[in-house]
Amino acid sequence: MREKIKEQFKQRFGTDGVIYASAGRINLIGEHTDYNGGFVFPGAIDKYIMAEININGTDKVRVYSMDMDAYCEFGLNEEDAPQEQWARYIFGVCRETIKRGGVVKGFDTVFAGNVPLGAGLSSSAALESCFAFALNDLFNDNKIDKFELAKIGQSTEHNYCGVNCGIMDQFASVFGKKDCLMRLDCRSLEHEYFPFHPEGYKLVLLNSKVKHELVDSPYNKRRESCERVAATLGVETLRDATYTMLADVRDKISDEDYRRARFVIGEKQRVLDVCDALERGDYETVGRCMFETHDGLSRDYEVSCEELDYLNDVARECGVTGSRIMGGGFGGCTINLVKEDRYDNFIATAKEKFNAKYGHEPEVINVIISDGAHKVED
Repeated sequence: MREKIKEQFKQRFGTDGVIYASAGRINLIGEHTDYNGGFVFPGAIDKYIMAEININGTDKVRVYSMDMDAYCEFGLNEEDAPQEQWARYIFGVCRETIKRGGVVKGFDTVFAGNVPLGAGLSSSAALESCFAFALNDLFNDNKIDKFELAKIGQSTEHNYCGVNCGIMDQFASVFGKKDCLMRLDCRSLEHEYFPFHPEGYKLVLLNSKVKHELVDSPYNKRRESCERVAATLGVETLRDATYTMLADVRDKISDEDYRRARFVIGEKQRVLDVCDALERGDYETVGRCMFETHDGLSRDYEVSCEELDYLNDVARECGVTGSRIMGGGFGGCTINLVKEDRYDNFIATAKEKFNAKYGHEPEVINVIISDGAHKVED
């Protein structure tokens, strides 16, 4: 990918630039808890957005997306916002950097990626984090701290892309560390690295290839449900809620809002339980929590779909240790923790049964926990 980017950059702009990359992410457990002030447990993976960038001495940004075979040019003022949705991610990072007192000047860039789109692996956060890291390095002597880089990506989603997301995806893309998962407290932004070497197990994603689109979607409605319940309870977020508190206001909220909040309260605790289990090497408990999360996301939070529920059912039938929908929902992947001696049968069975039912095989994505945003050295 790097060589193709360099070739395309030289062809389009006649110069050489600096290459940066940032990773997609998995989240072992802790879904839809980030914007509720809870805990998440993500890790960066070996699937990247990569960009070559060179300062061009103008006040214009000139961008070519190799994956979309599309070119866009825009200025750096608010009124210069591009119409193309893909370009708004980069424009938003520029604007959010400037809003924080950072320097951004005109630059040329070519970018591409191998983060599967629509798979719940946060390709958009990888794109934002790649450019936030790059602009900090190129124009600001790396004076903007890494927490702020993650917030720049999050604010880009909020203010330029129409997704009222939490901080987890951008945090994982910026702070990712090879061979480690991170427990992130989404309220305090305190985080702790946990070595992740599941001996005797494999971590594999099955991509249903059902695409989801989070802009103007039920994602924002789920967040509104949680905020309504928190307001009824008199707490800032559902991080501070308990099952007992929720039961006390059940007659004051809708059944739908009740079920949304019930899932979030349970998921908050499951993240902590998984961290404890990993420290003991207890992968059976990790797997049980993953299945519980899937059931809650499907029944209470209602962000699953028929195809993902089917992949989860196949995982249970094949004796997989843990399986759940991963990401915002409405399509994408399941994440599966599988004993090595059951891996081949699980993959073969899932491919065969899913293809028979839906007319195509799920994409198998084996992932390695890797570093987050960085400059790519020659």
